[in-house]
Amino acid sequence: MKRIILGVDPGFTATGFSILRLEKGQTTLLAFGALPLSSSLPMEARLALFYTFFNEKIATFSVTEVALETPFMGKNAQNFLKLGYLRGILLLLSHQHGCVVREFTPRQVKLAVTGFGGAEKDQVMRTVLRLFPRLGVPNRYDITDAIAVSLCALWDQSALYKSFL
Repeated sequence: MKRIILGVDPGFTATGFSILRLEKGQTTLLAFGALPLSSSLPMEARLALFYTFFNEKIATFSVTEVALETPFMGKNAQNFLKLGYLRGILLLLSHQHGCVVREFTPRQVKLAVTGFGGAEKDQVMRTVLRLFPRLGVPNRYDITDAIAVSLCALWDQSALYKSFL
């Protein structure tokens, strides 16, 4: 069974993404990067860019799963609300393209990738770079965080269990 997982680390100034393929026991990192969303653009323009970008990625790579990190309510309720807009777009796109949605807490992602749920971003980055040495050192945590989210979905045992039902 081939799985193609889009991992997303949503952010309103930049959104990290990665696309992993698991086929015949082989994992391949197909694409990764960050979508910059300029704060000088009105919100509706940023949302349109976000929708268009991820619609294209899902269609181009025939994504089967979308993996998201659940946001936590920090000090700024407006940021939490804006992240909800981005998550809503990803949920809509997942439905439109027939993708399974997988959601993980930041703690689950860190635990899956580093073995410690309280890991720092640089620890996550170092682990991702050990797994994908050809990646080079990305200039953004958004990218390695997105790869970590994809890996969390890839390694999640509940997905394996559900695939056998």
